[in-house]
Amino acid sequence: MTSDTARDPHGAARSTCPGRLPALATVVDALACPVCGLPVELDADAAALTCHGGHGFDIAKQGYVSLLRGGGNASTGDNAEMVAARDALLERGHYARIADAVADAVETAKPQGLVVDLAGGTGYYLERVLRSHPRLRGIDVDLSKFAARRAARRGAPVALPQPQTLADNQTQTAVGAQLSTLDPAPTLAAVVADVWQPLPLQTGVAAAILSIFGPRNRPEILRVLQPGGRLVVVTPTARHLRELIGPLGMIGVDDRKQERLAAQLDGFVDLSSTSVEYETSMSHADVVNDVLMGPSAHHVDADRLAARVAELPDPVAVTVSVTVTTAFAPREPSADQG
Repeated sequence: MTSDTARDPHGAARSTCPGRLPALATVVDALACPVCGLPVELDADAAALTCHGGHGFDIAKQGYVSLLRGGGNASTGDNAEMVAARDALLERGHYARIADAVADAVETAKPQGLVVDLAGGTGYYLERVLRSHPRLRGIDVDLSKFAARRAARRGAPVALPQPQTLADNQTQTAVGAQLSTLDPAPTLAAVVADVWQPLPLQTGVAAAILSIFGPRNRPEILRVLQPGGRLVVVTPTARHLRELIGPLGMIGVDDRKQERLAAQLDGFVDLSSTSVEYETSMSHADVVNDVLMGPSAHHVDADRLAARVAELPDPVAVTVSVTVTTAFAPREPSADQG
């Protein structure tokens, strides 16, 4: 992470937020060294995570940390253009009802519980969950450093006590009143890691895990979830984006997707699901971003995409259709949890 981490002239990592701790400080108790599996802790300068095995991981100036295992390659994650397209589309609110459904599905009673979003991208869905349940903490795990940078911006640094710098109490009171009206950011930390590899998380630390349009590493999910913890999975139906898939040559939903999901949920209990389907009005720019933010981005020529989008109505009515599945880890550890 040397390219993203500020260093002093002597080469030592330094904190890029004087007087503040990164959001990672609030979740460090749940993290594990990707090399040896030992717990990690924040160093004295709040600039790196270290373990007693002698391994260290610099915190990037944007606030995230890379905990990729040896040989891991963050360049295989979403590139900057894909992440920018995703952020632009999601902030337009077209998938907001999905985010609300995920937040409703979490409903964890643990006052300081941890929610982990696997392949969580820019942290859009996790932020919605944490804003709905402000006493929860969250970790966004994604292979893309570009996504992690954006996710880290959603998290709140922890303010450290500072000496008073304003001359009169009246002015300080006015400033305090102004700050108290601001919408506080959620406790959201960002970690770069490969969800197909052993996760850099300690066993049994998560009250809930989110898997939204992403891959699912069943053994690791079962290991990281607390006994009785919940997994919330969002999968598209065959009707999802049906107005766009054919005309734009996008990748459709695999006919065996639900069959694979059922196999991945083997070992979980109390499964339930709900459908979220609605129509949204997308501009041509929204449509382009929807294509470019997902796997279709690797298969669509930019000029051809622009020509095909131009043939669509502007705006175009698009179906959003997903299934939100909730499943619980068994109360007793399974064989998969070792």
